[in-house]
Amino acid sequence: MTNECVFCKIVSGELPADKVYQDDMVTAFRDINPVAPTHILIVPNQHVASTNDLTDADEQLAGRMLTVTRKIAQQEGVAESGYRLIINTGPDANQVVFHLHLHLIGGQKMRYPMG
Repeated sequence: MTNECVFCKIVSGELPADKVYQDDMVTAFRDINPVAPTHILIVPNQHVASTNDLTDADEQLAGRMLTVTRKIAQQEGVAESGYRLIINTGPDANQVVFHLHLHLIGGQKMRYPMG
């Protein structure tokens, strides 16, 4: 964890968030600026800046992020109708917080392609 990272502070409980899931590897919470009725961020509990910083040792962590999305999608009632998963990596992809996070977005018909 880093002292300046807002997501690290949410994981540790130092900052409030509407958490929907937490275990020893990942934490999930509602996005404060949702783009759809369901917009949840899934983050690793350890600080990893982006997908570019994942190593072979992080394969289990990356897998956990994906398997947790299934549980959350079911919990949120969007598993059957469908949802979108997005990971932004770097400034050109509009990554704003440099702590790896997976967006789970659903609850409405998605447009494609996205801007």
